[in-house]
Amino acid sequence: MVSGNEARTSREELVAEHIRLENAHDLNGLMTTFGDQAAYDDEPWDDHRRGLDAVQAYYEMLLTAMPDLYIDVVGQHVAEDTIVVEVMISGTHLGPWRGVPATGREISFPLCGIYTFDANDRIAGERIYYDRMEVLRQIGLMHDPLTTFGRVMTGMAHPVTLTKAFGRKLFRH
Repeated sequence: MVSGNEARTSREELVAEHIRLENAHDLNGLMTTFGDQAAYDDEPWDDHRRGLDAVQAYYEMLLTAMPDLYIDVVGQHVAEDTIVVEVMISGTHLGPWRGVPATGREISFPLCGIYTFDANDRIAGERIYYDRMEVLRQIGLMHDPLTTFGRVMTGMAHPVTLTKAFGRKLFRH
């Protein structure tokens, strides 16, 4: 019987190997870190993949979009049944991603990943959280409305919304 400490150590090593394989862009090796009932949840996009084929398709999309993807671990928190990893993601948007053609822009953003495990101590699920708007800003699709350019782009992109907001403000006084 494996002790709780041995299981935690084994899981920590598995997550470290999983991230190493992500950085090596070794898709086949990466998929071996998952159990048979793999799940991947990209929460900012409400994208939930179930099964090994669906999880693999997610990674194929990601590695095509960012062929120089790099994950730098900045913190890790180990609990009895989960491991939470804080990382910095970096890379260059060189391929299509979520319907957006390659922009050639470099991106770098913090991400939090939560790993759960199956009865065989393989990864049962990976759930990630990050600032979706920051990623879109870095690839050039979002603009800070507090900057001059952002105000112009907001005005051009959202005339109906801005007209309604102006009307509400005007009629409240």
